[in-house]
Amino acid sequence: MRTLVALLLVLFPFVSSVAAPGLDAISVTTAANGDETYSVSLQILLLMTLLSLLPAALLMMTSFTRIIIVLALLRTAMGTAQTPTTQVLIGVALFLTFFIMAPVFEQVYDDAVTPYLAEEMSVPDALQAASKPFRNFMMEQVRDSDLQLFSDLSGNQEFDSLDDIPMSLLMPAFVTSEIKTGFQIGFLVFIPFLVIDLVVASALMSMGMVFLSPIIISLPFKIMLFVLVDGWVLLVGTLASSFYV
Repeated sequence: MRTLVALLLVLFPFVSSVAAPGLDAISVTTAANGDETYSVSLQILLLMTLLSLLPAALLMMTSFTRIIIVLALLRTAMGTAQTPTTQVLIGVALFLTFFIMAPVFEQVYDDAVTPYLAEEMSVPDALQAASKPFRNFMMEQVRDSDLQLFSDLSGNQEFDSLDDIPMSLLMPAFVTSEIKTGFQIGFLVFIPFLVIDLVVASALMSMGMVFLSPIIISLPFKIMLFVLVDGWVLLVGTLASSFYV
């Protein structure tokens, strides 16, 4: 123990001298024209913070929410319990999201990432430029009634143009619209499988087989129907086209 304490006392001045310049690295330098330049350490800190918020941004600013709701309702309508698994549904939803949002991601890369990497744009300007493609995408999908709801809740007055709508109001309105649209598509997906369940249940009751679960009998028919009509292609095509109608 004495040796350990002595070693700590010897190394403490060295650690203090090394740690001191690290604080200087987290700084903001203001140029003569008023532009602010962030140190590399601060830029890394901001980048790590943005990466931690990436899942929330994926849910609130892309097509992921609508897709995962429809896929989950499809699994419930078919009655296949955990098939496909939740991991598979999330993977399918992610790849569909990347496909649907590809034009938006490309525009963000061209308008914000490339100028920033070329040191032609500051961090605030890059963030502002990156938000515009997402903003345009959300404005095309959001309902006017949802925008009006959150505008009334926030106490804001009427906006002169769509560009004046803040992101703090647009994002919850967009998420609400996506959830509503996802449930509407899921309702339409539910109807064919519900009809099969009703037909099978009526047939079993007419034959007096009341103790046999209709789900066991209807499941193969629902799977066969979904495969024969090429259901995955129809569903994926409908989801993708619903964002660019």
